[in-house]
Amino acid sequence: MPGSRITRRRLLAGATATFATAGAAWAESEKPPHAKGPPVWLDLDQQALDDAYNQALHAPNMRQILKRCARNSELVRERIGEPKRLTYGATAAEGMDLYAAATAPAPINLFIHGGDWRGGAARDYGFPAEMFVKAGAHFAVPDFSTLQEAGGDLRVLADQLRRAVIWLYKNGESFGGDPERIYVSGHSSGAHLAAVLLTTDWVKTLDVPPDIIKGGVCASGIYELRPLRLSKHADGIKFTDEMEQALSPQRHLDKLVAPLVVIYGSAESPELQRQSRHFAAAAQTAGRKVSLVVTEGYNHFEVLEQLGNPFSLFGRTVLQQMKLAS
Repeated sequence: MPGSRITRRRLLAGATATFATAGAAWAESEKPPHAKGPPVWLDLDQQALDDAYNQALHAPNMRQILKRCARNSELVRERIGEPKRLTYGATAAEGMDLYAAATAPAPINLFIHGGDWRGGAARDYGFPAEMFVKAGAHFAVPDFSTLQEAGGDLRVLADQLRRAVIWLYKNGESFGGDPERIYVSGHSSGAHLAAVLLTTDWVKTLDVPPDIIKGGVCASGIYELRPLRLSKHADGIKFTDEMEQALSPQRHLDKLVAPLVVIYGSAESPELQRQSRHFAAAAQTAGRKVSLVVTEGYNHFEVLEQLGNPFSLFGRTVLQQMKLAS
């Protein structure tokens, strides 16, 4: 075909562009490292700490993966149908998508999506639903306020998600759910919020059973807020000492009663990997039932995408914890 003919000019132009791109990448890699400043957190200076909590620097395919997740969520809905839209609280943000299993009563997995506490929508995180529904579980994805809508207070988001758990416990039977088999999972900032739920004093503050959550899987999360507070990534979060204390799950492991699995990817930022290792180690030291899972070769967002795959470490771990995988 005339339009597909490769001429010498086109070949040379393509080669020039390729070498120009490679040269730019080489020049970037050859830039001298910045002069290291005084340590701000462990051995990290301010720039290194800021970079450590910017996952886009460690995942150049971030946008492609998030687009795939959104598109795969659409495809899942085409195959298994639209989710039920449930309201779990009084504000406009407090709704959830429920992808229902065919059998009842079935366990419930509440998945808390990431988005840096600043964005994300339940509808874009429906891609794991097919795996859960076919395994015999309900898959619930809550919406909740963004950090901006909450006035910079992460406690607002945590309280909303606690209400989501309580709503499922009190109303699960209405859609064929088993209120005695509620599990939570989360990724990134969603893993942080899932860990907050797992370390909540449910009896003292909310008058529900201490084991309202039967298990949790936290992937690629932040479990100690101090280093984040010291970084520029804290912009927009109105940190106080009280908030830092209340929402650092690693400081409240005495409240952890459910089995916990912590997952991270070996291609994530070293600081995020450290957060996961230290959280799991602290839980083990506290005598809690905890497992640490490392997904070799996966970056922050590649870990997320694996939740929809029952043969991946993430997907299989969640199903096994719910006693749904042989």
